[in-house]
Amino acid sequence: MKKDFSILLAPDSFKESMTAKEACEAMEKGIKRVNKNIKCIQVPMADGGEGTMQSLVDATGGYIYKLKVIGPLGDEVEAEYGILGDGETGIIEMASASGIGLVPKEKRNPLITTTYGTGQLIRECLNHNIKKLLVGIGGSSTNDGGVGAIQALGGKFTNRYGKEIGFGGGELSKIEKIDLTNFDVRLKNVKLEVACDVTNPLCGKEGASNIFGPQKGATPEMIKVLDDNLKHYAKIIKEQINVDVLNIPGAGAAGGLGAGLMVFLKGELKNGIDIVIEYSKLEEKIKQADIVFTGEGSIDFQTQYGKTPIGVAMIAKKYNKPVVALAGSVENGIDVLYEKGIDSIFSIVRGVTTLDCALKKGSENIEKTVENIVRLMNVK
Repeated sequence: MKKDFSILLAPDSFKESMTAKEACEAMEKGIKRVNKNIKCIQVPMADGGEGTMQSLVDATGGYIYKLKVIGPLGDEVEAEYGILGDGETGIIEMASASGIGLVPKEKRNPLITTTYGTGQLIRECLNHNIKKLLVGIGGSSTNDGGVGAIQALGGKFTNRYGKEIGFGGGELSKIEKIDLTNFDVRLKNVKLEVACDVTNPLCGKEGASNIFGPQKGATPEMIKVLDDNLKHYAKIIKEQINVDVLNIPGAGAAGGLGAGLMVFLKGELKNGIDIVIEYSKLEEKIKQADIVFTGEGSIDFQTQYGKTPIGVAMIAKKYNKPVVALAGSVENGIDVLYEKGIDSIFSIVRGVTTLDCALKKGSENIEKTVENIVRLMNVK
C-alpha cells in the first residue's frame, strides 16, 4: 500500500442506528486501527430523503437550527432547518414540520393536515440572507397542494366571500382567488431546488391523492374529494397564474407540495442523490481517493433505484475507483449492483443477533468490519 493512500468514506445513515456522519467516524476508526497513515476523506451522504439535511450540514460544516412552527394538525411542533457551510444555502426537510411521523395513526386525515409549518421553515431560512434553498419533500402527511406553505410565505387563497380558506386538502375546493400581493419578495432572489424522487402528476389514478392518500389516512371517499379538490386548485392556478400544473411529472409529490413549490417558488425538481452529490462536492473528493467506502442500513435490488450506494458508485466508476459497500442487512438480488459500479458488499452484522442489538452495536460493527477489510487490503 502506497504511503499517501486515501479512502473516501461516503455512507448514508444506517436508520435507527447511526447518522451518516457517525458511520463515517466508525469507518475511520476501523481504518486507523490498521494503519494510522491512511488518509480518510469523510463525505456523509443521503439520497434526498430523511437525513439529507443532517448529511449536507455535516459534509459542509454547516449548522442546524430549531424553530417552533405550526404542525400538520395545526398545533405547535419543534422543527429544524439548516444552513450549509457556505452560509448562502438553506436546507429543510418538509417532514420536520409537516411529516407523517408527527401525526398519530388514529389522527391521520389529509383533509385537514397542512404544510404551513414547511412555509415557516422556508421563511426562517430567508432571514439568513440565503441565495439558494434545498427542500426535501419526502414523508409528508399532507394533501393540500402546498397551499399551507404558500400561506405562511404571505400568499392568500380566498373563498367567494373574500375570506382566507382554512388548512388542509379539504379546503381547496373553496378557492376562488389567489392573492400574491404580500408574498415574500425575497423569494425572487433565491434559487430553489426540490429533492423529489417521484414523478406522479397532481391528479388522476397516478396522482397525489390516489397513490399516496391511503398511507396518510384517506378513505376511498376522501380520496375522491381530495383528487377533485386538487383538480379545482390546478384550474384556478391555470386561470390566474397562467401555469398548467395538472400533468407535470412530480407535481403530485408530497400531496401536491411539488406543484406548489414549482408554481409559486419556481422550484426545480431534482433527484435527491444528485443534489447531495452536487452540494457535498463528492465528485471532486472522489478524484483524490484510491478507494471508496459507502453503505446504508439495508442493501438489496432496490438499491439500484437512486439510493446512495449506487449514486456514489456511479461517480467513482467515472474515475475507475474501487467501491466497497457495507450494510446492516444484505438482501436478495444484489448481483445487479455489481454491474452498476459496486465491487464488493459486506454485512456488518457479526453472528446471530436481535434487530435491537444490531442497531445498538451499529458503530462497533461497522468499525470491526472495516478494520477487517482494510487488513486484507494491507496484506503485502
